[in-house]
Amino acid sequence: MKTTLIIMAAGIGSRFGGGIKQLAKMGPNGEIIMDYSIYDAKEAGFDKVVFIIRKDIEKEFKEVIGNRIQNYMDVEYVF
Repeated sequence: MKTTLIIMAAGIGSRFGGGIKQLAKMGPNGEIIMDYSIYDAKEAGFDKVVFIIRKDIEKEFKEVIGNRIQNYMDVEYVF
């Protein structure tokens, strides 16, 4: 059975104080919060992730996480 993780990451982050909060490094090795969610989902048997993002952050989003994750599971973007 195919299972898909949906990650809603299109928030503007106006109270965050600059930068794209969805891509802010917070882990000891530069992990972002989605790294942990995706790791847990993969361990639970999920085989696809769909990122709901804004078109204006697509390039940076792919550079920070999308291109790396696609090596382990299917990735799709929804705008």
